[in-house]
Amino acid sequence: MSRDVRRRGAVRGLVASITAATLCLGPAGAGLAEPKPTAKQLRKELADMQKQSESLIARYYDSRVELQKVQKTEKAARDRLGRAQGDLDRAAREIRLLAAARYRSSGTEGVSAMMGSGDPAAMLNRLTLVEQIVAEQDAKLRVFVQVRDDHRRARDEAKTRGAELKASMAKLDDEKDRAEKLIEKIKDRIDLLYPTPGVRRADGTWVPQLPSGPDNITPRMRLTRQLVAQRFGSRFGIGCFRVDGGIAGGGEHPLGRACDFMLSGGGAMPSAAEAGRGDEIAAWAIKNARRLGIMYIIYRQRIWQTRTGSWRAMSNRGGVTANHFDHVHVSVY
Repeated sequence: MSRDVRRRGAVRGLVASITAATLCLGPAGAGLAEPKPTAKQLRKELADMQKQSESLIARYYDSRVELQKVQKTEKAARDRLGRAQGDLDRAAREIRLLAAARYRSSGTEGVSAMMGSGDPAAMLNRLTLVEQIVAEQDAKLRVFVQVRDDHRRARDEAKTRGAELKASMAKLDDEKDRAEKLIEKIKDRIDLLYPTPGVRRADGTWVPQLPSGPDNITPRMRLTRQLVAQRFGSRFGIGCFRVDGGIAGGGEHPLGRACDFMLSGGGAMPSAAEAGRGDEIAAWAIKNARRLGIMYIIYRQRIWQTRTGSWRAMSNRGGVTANHFDHVHVSVY
């Protein structure tokens, strides 16, 4: 190999090295921009956050169960304390009566009575009996005091534990709220990874698209269906294209520009949980209407239009499905 060839090879290697270093470092003085996360990375982050949220919820409800047990224990301790206090009060009254009797009998008449008997043994027996009764009552009183104090400690310990559990639950509730908000932010970031197909006009409306594919819906409707399904699920199915739109004039379904996100089956009213899911889908669609080219939303006998930005009541069409109580209808431009 000639010297010129070797020199050209060395120069090419040097140029390649400099180019690679330049691409890695970027312009002088410029900060390195962090790469945007991919949908896969965000979904993993979302899955991790959902696990964390589920763990927080489980701990929260475990604490609620424990709190109910502690509150029941505290109530039982309060009841026992009340009974023990009653026993103690009765014993104390008996001792006070006995002490008063001893005081009255310790006067001159009592001494005379005891001395007048002339029998020292009988007098000693009477004194011994009185002392025995006093000792028994005193022992009884100490037992009652011990029982009362034990119940008081149990009540106070349960009360303290209850306060600790309430504080812990409040903290868990705050953490759960923060986790749920972060989950919503991650979901929003995933949604934003998908550009809306089509051309947007200057007035904010979109140029209509033609349906395509085996599902016979437009690309814009397909994206909205995908985002709703991956965010809110599709337990009762999603209906989009059909020849008869179900509305005078045909509606958007025959054009492939509408989908019904079902919340129940067989025309039944949805459960409270599913109705809540419908509210969430409608709120999400409103939030993303301008970005995704959503034209209007119908839910629970009301219609929301992008051009007005508000809900309006609709006339009664005579049924659960016809009045959109069992599904959220979304139409795109």
